[in-house]
Amino acid sequence: MALIPIETRYRTEMADLFEEEAKLKQWMRVEAALARAHAKLGHIPKEAPAAIEAGAKKVSLLRVQAIEAETHHDLMAMVKALTEQSGSAGAYVHLGATSYDIEDTATALTLREAGLLVRQRAVELRRVLKKLALDNASRVCVGRTHGQHAVPTTYGMKFALYYTAMGRHLGRLDAAIGRVSCGKMSGATGTMATFGADAFKLEALVMKDLGLEPDPVSTQIVMRDRHAELLFALALIATTIEQVAQEIRHLQRTEIGEVAEAFGAKQVGSSTMPQKRNPHKSERLCSLARVVRAQIPIALENIPSEHERDLTNSAAERYLFPIVFCTTDFMLLELTKLLSGLEFFPEAIARNLALTHGGILAERVMMALAQKGMGRQEAHEIMRTASRESAEKGQPLLGILRAKSEVSRLLKGKELEALFDPSTYIGQAPQIVKRAVSDES
Repeated sequence: MALIPIETRYRTEMADLFEEEAKLKQWMRVEAALARAHAKLGHIPKEAPAAIEAGAKKVSLLRVQAIEAETHHDLMAMVKALTEQSGSAGAYVHLGATSYDIEDTATALTLREAGLLVRQRAVELRRVLKKLALDNASRVCVGRTHGQHAVPTTYGMKFALYYTAMGRHLGRLDAAIGRVSCGKMSGATGTMATFGADAFKLEALVMKDLGLEPDPVSTQIVMRDRHAELLFALALIATTIEQVAQEIRHLQRTEIGEVAEAFGAKQVGSSTMPQKRNPHKSERLCSLARVVRAQIPIALENIPSEHERDLTNSAAERYLFPIVFCTTDFMLLELTKLLSGLEFFPEAIARNLALTHGGILAERVMMALAQKGMGRQEAHEIMRTASRESAEKGQPLLGILRAKSEVSRLLKGKELEALFDPSTYIGQAPQIVKRAVSDES
């Protein structure tokens, strides 16, 4: 029976990379690479690696677990099980290696693969964000600061903002994947003593075989700042996902109602309130972002290790890696699907643009007055008091300004009226959107 939702409710193919069976295969993949390196250097019979590889195909997780129950050492359990299945070549399994030569190198393989899957998801999300940005580059809406109506903006600006954020995350992700793609064959304290004079050659052969870089210097383990950096990149991705989801949640509020998550014909919003159309997918994403971010302090705590190593990182990483990667992967897939079906409500967007009776264009009128020769501060004060009067009386700001001689002598008739069209006060928004999404990353 599964205990945590990444095994069931939020499971994606990412989970397959962190299954015990997958970890066992990665360990044996490294053992096979080690044997091939030894054979190339003439340390073991040239036919031994093939026998070890064949033995690896016969090793079962159940057998490894049975040995671990006796030995209380998971890696050594794998070594014994692999030795059993490798015939005479079993004498050369794990030759010269310490446990974390195998485990950390295998972890690099897994995290690289997992990181590349996250990258694939992020690229697909950016594709959807780019389309939304371009499709809505000129869709005018209320811009809000401090939760209050500010000046007009466009929906394209919103999606372009998220698109560029995800672009930065891809850059961070690429750098972190590069730094985590690093293994070691350096022995119990990192001195390579067990590998003799050919140590550097052997390590280079193993890492080339696996497509990894050799760690220039290590202890018994690879330093955990590499892992923490990659996890932090995922936490940033999760946080941007939350930013998008939070925006959707607010814009879907009944009193705003400008956008909404797609809602199936048979979908239920509440068990007791039939009218409800809750943004539950966005809410779920905000909740899961907390789970991802909460793991980062653990990743940082795992970096310090006593002397040449202790075991305090090990148990934590059994939770840490699958939770962060599997949760972030689900979030990326979920947001991509959500945005692909996002609904817009033009009437509500227009209603909200008119909600302040022209107040969101007070800045524009202020600037027009200043351009006509009025002092900027005087123009600001006129618009401040007129805007308050408009709000208190519930009357159009345009009408109040027409009654003010200091305004009407500078801005006459249709000239003043034209300033109250929000669709013509979006500055360079469409061009900004095009500039923001012009890259092809």
